[in-house]
Amino acid sequence: MKSFLCKLLSPIDSLLSLIPEWFVNIAMRLVIFKVFWSAVQTKITGLTIAGQHFAFWNVTDSTFLLFDFEYGIPLIPSELAAYLGTFGEFFLALMILFGFFTRFAAVGLMVMTMTIQFFVYPDAWWSVHAYWALILLYLMRNGGGVLSVDSLLLKK
Repeated sequence: MKSFLCKLLSPIDSLLSLIPEWFVNIAMRLVIFKVFWSAVQTKITGLTIAGQHFAFWNVTDSTFLLFDFEYGIPLIPSELAAYLGTFGEFFLALMILFGFFTRFAAVGLMVMTMTIQFFVYPDAWWSVHAYWALILLYLMRNGGGVLSVDSLLLKK
């Protein structure tokens, strides 16, 4: 039976092994970039290019209200948390997109994901945050891959 299954699945296994690692890496980077970039777009305003906000310093009043009254992040003042969260979503997402200090950026976004999970939306683990965490874990382990700024910087 085992031999039969191996013969049956071998062509599928061979076909799937043709998927290049760089393709998987870029797909992971694009997906997690989109998650955090979309979130930061709701938190900032001004300097809009092609429909995207780039004025990371211009945090909206509604963002401060969210951090004040809804999110309840402990240990740091809500205004500081609003700036840290906004800047993290902006800069760390861009770093992931370009593969620039990818592992560092993935750790930062993992900290943000865990903060959101434990303090903001504790019921969202299986619906959302587990998937983010797995993508970030992949990037923490593998870095930016061959098509990244990291790869250009680390060439010997």
